[in-house]
Amino acid sequence: MIDYLMQLAADPAAWAALVTLIAMEVVLGIDNLIFISILTNKLPPEQRERARRLGIGFALGMRLVLLGTIAIIVQLTEPVIEVFGKGLSWRDLILIAGGLFLVWKATKEIHHNVDPNPNPDMFNTRAASIGFSAAIAQILILDLVFSVDSIITAVGMTEHVPIMVIAVLVTVAVMLAAATPLANFINANPTIIMLALAFLLMIGTTLIAEGFGVHVPKGYIYAAMAFSALVEVLNMMARNRARKKAALAAAAGVKPGGGTPSH
Repeated sequence: MIDYLMQLAADPAAWAALVTLIAMEVVLGIDNLIFISILTNKLPPEQRERARRLGIGFALGMRLVLLGTIAIIVQLTEPVIEVFGKGLSWRDLILIAGGLFLVWKATKEIHHNVDPNPNPDMFNTRAASIGFSAAIAQILILDLVFSVDSIITAVGMTEHVPIMVIAVLVTVAVMLAAATPLANFINANPTIIMLALAFLLMIGTTLIAEGFGVHVPKGYIYAAMAFSALVEVLNMMARNRARKKAALAAAAGVKPGGGTPSH
């Protein structure tokens, strides 16, 4: 085992595979992190940090367990049922179920944000708050979906399990470091909340498409997310400048129209 690890450490191709896999795993982890951030922000402040750490810890544990059963994971890509003439594997079914859950959850949260006091309907299920156990359970559901997708992606990139383990550990460490700042940023900016929910809706739709065999290049998805985030950052900068200008004008006793207040 030691000789095998030493050979990997001396192989430039293994290092290239590790760097590439870490980059891909971190990018794929953004989806999971956005969901965890939005969900834990609905908890009481004193429970949020613990819920994030538990959620990300479960994600780590699930990925390591899946890596330990990699022979079974590879078989998840074999068709098990046929729907409308299309063979679906366990991986496809997991992606479709996870995508449907994500679409439902994002739609429910968008519905609540648009109308905080909606009439009774399928989306009006106490969206304003959530219990700690319910939050962890929902995080676990998405952890499973993203973990299966992540491990199958890793298997397609390298055959060396130690490389996959290191990539998973680095990814989870990045998620732990970014979880609280991202959640606080989303919570402090209402328009960012809506943008993040729209991202989740798009990710859920993509998972469903992937499950039915329609490949959507991840580069397109993340490029669209990055562009939307950049536009929102520009909007935030414009709003902040307008507020500062108004505050300075008020401090100087100048009316918004440019005149001075009359006495």
